[in-house]
Amino acid sequence: MDAAGVGTDVADGSPTALAQGLLLACKRDEPTERYLAALAALDDADLRRVRTDRATALAFWLNCYNAGTQLLLDEQPERYESPLRFVRFFGRPALTVAGARLSLDRIENGVLRGGRSKYGLGYLPKLLVTSFERRYRLPACDPRIHFALNCGAESCPAIRAYDPASVDDQLDLSTRTYLDATVTYDADRDVVRVPRVCLWFRGDFGGGTGIRRLLRTHGVVPEDATPSLRYRAWDWSKAPGKFVD
Repeated sequence: MDAAGVGTDVADGSPTALAQGLLLACKRDEPTERYLAALAALDDADLRRVRTDRATALAFWLNCYNAGTQLLLDEQPERYESPLRFVRFFGRPALTVAGARLSLDRIENGVLRGGRSKYGLGYLPKLLVTSFERRYRLPACDPRIHFALNCGAESCPAIRAYDPASVDDQLDLSTRTYLDATVTYDADRDVVRVPRVCLWFRGDFGGGTGIRRLLRTHGVVPEDATPSLRYRAWDWSKAPGKFVD
């Protein structure tokens, strides 16, 4: 989508175009109010494909989450810098969709992860699930989202605008790019160091077996390797505007 195309996103009313337009406006430091108002004014009928089509849902919610992060970092950076970041930042409403005020936690854990708790290493169901989350949550968690979601930290992956028609290819690219940049494999010791998100959401990946399968799939370790896993520290330094060029 080029700069001229951004102005038409609100007119066409497509939820995916609105979410993508909002994210690109954040990237370009352009006004976001029209996108935010249009997303808030959507109704359940407008969101039918978001509710029923997996690719549409992935692209829409990834873009909403990443745009919401940038909006909060820009408007309320002190919430991210607070020692209570996990409540004051991630629990703070970031944007409104179809009248529902949504925090980053609700988008990630309630919707994209299919209603799983952010505690318990990805093995526990989320408590206090809203009716909106039940209606719009994905039926299964695609673990590649953890290499696409940017929560504002230095260790987070770079942000790209996701499109329903190519979201699977884009997620593969985001996963491969992030793993290439963060994973190190010591063949002599048969030990691999992986991003911290692989520990925090271990259950989303299918445990250690699933993590190793992912590493083999993306060529990070040899096909016949079953290395021991070690988890890197996470750099929580605030890093806004971390977009793919």
